[in-house]
This record gives sequence, C-alpha cells and structure tokens, in this order.
Amino acid sequence: MQQVEDANPDGEIWIVTDNLSSHNSLSTRTWLEDHPRIHHAFIPVGACWLNLQEGWWRIFRKAALAGRSFANPDDIAYANALATSQLNSRAKPWIWGRPTPPTRRLRRRYMYRV
Repeated sequence: MQQVEDANPDGEIWIVTDNLSSHNSLSTRTWLEDHPRIHHAFIPVGACWLNLQEGWWRIFRKAALAGRSFANPDDIAYANALATSQLNSRAKPWIWGRPTPPTRRLRRRYMYRV
C-alpha cells in the first residue's frame, strides 16, 4: 500500500478488497490510521458474485490449469497464452442479468367444419 500511496501523491485513495483476514489485520489497520487519505472498503460478505474477476478466474483456471502438471515455468506460460487466446477468440460483451427468453411461436389454430 505504501507503493500505491507513493505513486499517487494527491487526493484520496480507496482500496477495495475482499474480507480476507490479512486485509483487516492489526498491522493493516494501524498503518491505515497513520495514513488518513487512504480508505479501505470491503466487498460485502456473500457478495463475491459481484466481483466479475472471480468468475473469469474460474473459467481461466479450468481452461488453462485444470488436470495438468507442468515441468517448468515455460510450460505454465504456454498454457496461459493458449488459454487466453482461446478465451479471447470467443469473447462476447458481458450482459448483466438473465437473457430474454426466446419468443414462442403461436400454435396454429384450426377450424374444422362439419
């Protein structure tokens, strides 16, 4: 956090994190008290679905890392590059919410004459 503060000498700084215990430790709270222009905001408990990074990371981890073993860092870098290019090739804009249901075709109405 000291590097963030040094890189941004003016104005207030808001840091948004999850509720990990290290983000709320005594040393972190003490440091924040000594730096009043830095504010710490937490994502609400149970609201991890609001963080789109979590969903992306799950998809990426499944595409690049699941079920594989790597012999060296070059193998990991190759798997990451391959998964990234595959995910980017089928990327679409994110639309929040449920998609609209398809329109149902009306059934034909028959009139029978006797």
